[in-house]
Amino acid sequence: MKILGIGNAIVDVICKVNDQYLVKNGLTKSTMKLVNEDEFKKLLSTLKIEETVSGGSVANSIVGLSQLGNDVGFIGKINADDLGQKYEEGLIKEKVEYFYHKKKEVLPTGTCLILITPDAERTMVTFLGVAGKISKNDIDEKAIEQSKIIFLEGYLWDKGEPKSAFDKAMSLSHKKAMSLSDQFCVERHKDDFLNLVKNRLDITFANEQEIKSLINANNFEDVIAFGKELGKILVVTRGAEGSIAIKNNEVIECKSRKDLQIVDLTGAGDLFAAGFLHGFINGFSTKESLEKGTEMSSKIIQKVGARLN
Repeated sequence: MKILGIGNAIVDVICKVNDQYLVKNGLTKSTMKLVNEDEFKKLLSTLKIEETVSGGSVANSIVGLSQLGNDVGFIGKINADDLGQKYEEGLIKEKVEYFYHKKKEVLPTGTCLILITPDAERTMVTFLGVAGKISKNDIDEKAIEQSKIIFLEGYLWDKGEPKSAFDKAMSLSHKKAMSLSDQFCVERHKDDFLNLVKNRLDITFANEQEIKSLINANNFEDVIAFGKELGKILVVTRGAEGSIAIKNNEVIECKSRKDLQIVDLTGAGDLFAAGFLHGFINGFSTKESLEKGTEMSSKIIQKVGARLN
């Protein structure tokens, strides 16, 4: 197996809203908010569902890698409930090997409202459910040892059981990649994330806001300097400015694609990571890997949801 993803197994519920809906419900555009089950149900009761799909940031990337013809797997905790069954079926349909045996749990399968505003931005409201209870006992050691690289998400990192799962996976893996996921995650776990990026990860994915927040940068030149000192691979997406990869003293840039009919930014970072990792594990140059990431993210933002087909 080429890549094993480990992340929150979340069923994405995609809905279209206006900006006033976000204001009315105290939501900050383009961010992710964690809520309890009651809050989640209250919001859901006011919305019209456009689409439901097996999601979660890393799971989206892993499906993208599968669609590019790679042998991939995923570990994420679900309940043996209706949504859990649909989640598992959704991954298997995409030819992703699912290394988790679901059982009846107290908490339901995790769910995320993806609220799309007319400007195509997506705001997420997540009830983690049982996904947030992943532990070291849920980690399939053999699957990790047989994979060339593991891909983790910042959303998964939390004190207690999730951290134990994270640590176990990293200790057994050959190579490690991670997405910082969200500025909310970075602010919440800044010291831990900085330690991961500096000392444990081989590849880090971030957008410009996340990496600036992580290192308290005033400008992008600070990010370049940090990346050069890092000695690992740092991949940064910059929206309309394109993307860059910093590898030792080398800075490789890739321009964004123009004249796109942007519909929904959901999955843009996830599919970018899929494209880059596809290049990385198949011997592409860093420039070619960036270009593949750009191609994948450009395709996904021209449709609703985080699946290319």
